[in-house]
Amino acid sequence: MRYVIKTPGGIVEYDVPIIKTQEYSLEDIFSKGLLLLIPFYIFSHEKNFKVYNNNEQKLAELKAEYQNILKRLDKLEQEGIIGAFDKRTIIELSGDVIREVAQKYENVQKGIGGMMSGTLLETEARTILNRGKDEGRNENKKETALRMLRDRVLPIEKIAEYSGLGVAEIEQLEELSTV
Repeated sequence: MRYVIKTPGGIVEYDVPIIKTQEYSLEDIFSKGLLLLIPFYIFSHEKNFKVYNNNEQKLAELKAEYQNILKRLDKLEQEGIIGAFDKRTIIELSGDVIREVAQKYENVQKGIGGMMSGTLLETEARTILNRGKDEGRNENKKETALRMLRDRVLPIEKIAEYSGLGVAEIEQLEELSTV
């Protein structure tokens, strides 16, 4: 695509590369590692939404195609090519795009939209990430409490209140810090 900007000082022109997602098959997307295009793959089916919406057999074929996408993403995750977070992001974005593009087609939305969204799965990666965040928060609380203990400005009850830790934890920290 050629982009033309007319300014008081003249005309500026430059070419902008455009990807037509409808021209990429699923095989192209997976073989070339263009996984970012998966959420937009639905556009290649947009002209047939009316048919899918009214024909159970055609809708079943579309669902099978999206089942295949999910299986291939699972395989890429198992092989370590993509992470659980990346896979989930692709699936959620696909669901978002499908909901927007297929608003007028209830059966299409229910059929593949539900398949590509659903409830957020608590994956092992997400569990580890959340555990790490919690541990980091607790370490920050402990560091804050230790600094307050070293300064000896506040009583233990106030340090507990300000740090978000319990009095017993503060007393344990105090014992450990003096050892």
